[in-house]
Amino acid sequence: MKIENILRKNIEEYLLESYSIKSANFDISRTKKEFKGQITIILFPLIPLIKKNPNVIAKEIVLFLKNKIDIIKDYNVIQGFLNIIFKDHFLVEILKSKEQILKKKDLFLIEFSSPNTNKPLHLGHIRNILLGDSISRIFKEIGINVHQTQIINDRGIHICKSMVAWKKFGNNSTPESEGLKGDHFVGKYYIKYNQEYQRQVKDLISRGFSDEDSKQKAPILIEAKEMLLKWESGNKDIIKLWKMMNDWVYEGFNKTYKKLNVQFDSIYYESETYLKGKDIVMDGLKNKIFFKKEDGSIWVDLSKEGLDEKILMRSNGTSVYITQDIGTAYLRYKDHPSMKGMIYTTGNEQDYHFDVLFKILELLGFPWSSKLMHLSYGMVDLPSGKMKSREGTVVDADDLITQMINKSKLISESLGKINDYSEIKKNDLYDVIALGALKYHILKVDPKKKILFDPNESIDFNGNTGPFIQYTYARIKSLEKKNTNFLKFKDIELSTKEKEIIILLSEFSSTLFSAYHNLNPAIIANYVYELVKLFNSFYQSSTIIGNKPINSFRIQLSIKVGKKIKKSMNLLGIDLPERM
Repeated sequence: MKIENILRKNIEEYLLESYSIKSANFDISRTKKEFKGQITIILFPLIPLIKKNPNVIAKEIVLFLKNKIDIIKDYNVIQGFLNIIFKDHFLVEILKSKEQILKKKDLFLIEFSSPNTNKPLHLGHIRNILLGDSISRIFKEIGINVHQTQIINDRGIHICKSMVAWKKFGNNSTPESEGLKGDHFVGKYYIKYNQEYQRQVKDLISRGFSDEDSKQKAPILIEAKEMLLKWESGNKDIIKLWKMMNDWVYEGFNKTYKKLNVQFDSIYYESETYLKGKDIVMDGLKNKIFFKKEDGSIWVDLSKEGLDEKILMRSNGTSVYITQDIGTAYLRYKDHPSMKGMIYTTGNEQDYHFDVLFKILELLGFPWSSKLMHLSYGMVDLPSGKMKSREGTVVDADDLITQMINKSKLISESLGKINDYSEIKKNDLYDVIALGALKYHILKVDPKKKILFDPNESIDFNGNTGPFIQYTYARIKSLEKKNTNFLKFKDIELSTKEKEIIILLSEFSSTLFSAYHNLNPAIIANYVYELVKLFNSFYQSSTIIGNKPINSFRIQLSIKVGKKIKKSMNLLGIDLPERM
């Protein structure tokens, strides 16, 4: 039962019965702390409709509500704001009410992760993965069927660079022979390629070639380009090498996904979708949607749409990123014709790319092109600056997770509250705390904003952190042992903090829908942090354990808070320990 829904329903009845007004937009929000009240009705939109002073409108609404439902204890009007103070028994009933279970409807595809097979997952990928996973959970919570998918970037010049480097420097080594995770092993050769490429460029410059010529004529780059042509022509040896190295990477990726507790319902591969993309591009050329330049490359002119010309196929017949993205989009809608929409989760450096993609699909006449959305997010930077995978300056995802677990272990052991745990149980707890810290630290930031990542700040047991919220939940779980069922708390007098908690608990549903509409898990994170702060203040200032009805009520209130913390953190993909 939502307080807002109760008020809105009755105010709409008041408008219809008193003034024959069938619909009106007006806002209902939590009362600001500097004023008396729990809920504020903003009257300004009603003034031109009713044509009365806001004080008069407020009195009429309150009188109507008092006659209809016995919930108002007092009220005050500050200019055009009606602040309502509820009767305690009403707030208790709100607390006791159960939430409606939404039936599943519609189908949305949510794409996230989508890594390249030339390097391991890094901190930037983690933000992508956690955003996509959390948005999927939020969609499911409001009753939407979600299909989690990714596109593996398993082809192209960047993949060939790792392959060339392994052929030249690998000496037939394997992840097993070097004791490395498969994606780390392949990533090592991507870095090796770039090191060799830079050496060769410098050598060419020293021999009198221009900077630009040196960059284009570096032998190892020429080898990579030749390898790409051989791959696209189906060279058996190159295909065999490509499959072997990609399999190493997939094994590594899956281990990281498992650690993050993330799963996918389907996986698409660019090595397959680019072919469909090329077919669609050729059809577009035939239908004069696209055009061919003198060198044989195929382009689209989007200048009339406020964009630029965009290459769709190179002069040598090889495809570019957008070619395979066209093919992937087509195949997904073919596989899921009932889909109501699809969300792409990528960094904001690809904003223009998706503007172009969506416009191309519209020009091609695909009716589903209007159903595509882009969840754009800011980059994750380090205190030392931007991450660069080709220079080996990224924060590796696996290394970061291990680092977080080690920090969690040190802090947990120093507190000395789990000495009686088995080693297995301790290690499970360290994982839960570490991943909770990592996920919350990233998801509490609005996706549009960039993150300056500090592992030490994220795993603090105080402040706006995952461990602080987890610790509060564990505290609440200890109170459950004192649990009693709700009594008829008729004469109970609620404190200010208790009222604030109940009001905040009732806002969960609107918070959830706000996170859904804005594609923003940070709204959930901010909500649960506010709830936890408020509960801890209540916990410190109130006597919870006792034999009086108020004590029974406070335990029930605490349990309700615990359930909402658990649901909120689950939407962020975060587990909660029952003891810390």
